[in-house]
Parts: sequence; structure tokens; C-alpha cells
Amino acid sequence: MAQAEQYFAAEPQSKDVRKTLHVTLRGNEADVEVSNGVFSGNRVDLGTSVLLRQAPEPPEEGTFLDLGCGWGPIALALGFASPKADIWALDVNERALELTRRNAELNGMGNIHAATADGIPAETTFDLIWSNPPIRVGKEVLHTLLMTWLPRLNAGGAAYLVVQKNLGSDSLIPWLATQLGDGYEVSKYASSKGFRVIEVMKA
Repeated sequence: MAQAEQYFAAEPQSKDVRKTLHVTLRGNEADVEVSNGVFSGNRVDLGTSVLLRQAPEPPEEGTFLDLGCGWGPIALALGFASPKADIWALDVNERALELTRRNAELNGMGNIHAATADGIPAETTFDLIWSNPPIRVGKEVLHTLLMTWLPRLNAGGAAYLVVQKNLGSDSLIPWLATQLGDGYEVSKYASSKGFRVIEVMKA
């Protein structure tokens, strides 16, 4: 699991400098805390914004995964949309996890659980995965990460991944289809602002 976790930012060594932001997540207003040392520590980044705008409405219930949660914008958006769901927010950066927990608390979401990979029970499987994965860490680490978590989709489950077109989104689609094999369908779901949203469906 350690190799797959390398994708997340290294543990921050800098002083934790926080500020409060007011953000809109799929039409829902939220006040959040952000910090340096965490991915996109001063805004909702463009890729995540594309995912939140383009991904279909999540199920009302189920077990969801935000893969690479940062300070928690994807997990919070899922929490607003599906208050009955059980939502896991995964990162290796402890500052990111602390912020996600804090932001869930600020917005009254007791159904969000922020954890490292080791904190998610091995038997846990997912009805939905949303992710803005770390393309820039290199194919080997990225591929390990995706093949660690996408196979944990339940039958009938889906994953939505946002990837920049110029960073290999179109080549990632056939690679995922080959690696996941029979029982999965991988396709381009949407395009916006130089990003692709990739859909992975498990039969």
C-alpha cells in the first residue's frame, strides 16, 4: 500500500497556516478551512471543479470514496448530495485529513470519515468513487493507486476520475479497461476546460 500512497503529498514540514474560505460545491454553500502544505490549499482547483460540475448525481445511500481528499471538497460535495451515505476520504497527508475532518464538522457532516489507507477496513467496498488523481507523480505510482482502489467497487458501482487531457487522460482509458478486464466498462463521460471525466462502471 505504501507505493500507492506515494501519490499524496509528503507530510508537510511547513508551519500550518490556515485561512477560511467560502466555497460553492455543486450548488451548496460551505465555509471551510484550508492550509498550506495541502493540495490546492487556497481554492477549489480547476480539475476538482470540473469533476463536481460534470459527474452525475450520486446515489442517495451507499459507501463512497473520495480518493485523494486534500482538504475535502469532493467529500463535502458528496456529503451535501447524499447525507445518508457513508463517505470515506482518503489521503496520506495528516494535515489534509485533519482539515477534512474539521470541514465536515463545520458543515454538520458526521458521515465523512477521513483516514489513511490503513484506516479503511480491508473488507470495505464502495458504491461510488470520485477522484482527482495525481497524474504528475508518474505512471507507476498512479497505476498502482488506481488498481488498488478501483477493484473495490461493488457490482453496479461507478468511479469518476478527472484527468487533464494533456496529461494522458485519453491513454488512461484503454489502459484501465485492459487492466480491470471483463466486468468493467471504462469510457469518457465528459470533457470540459481541457479535462476529461473518466467513468468506470462495474457490472
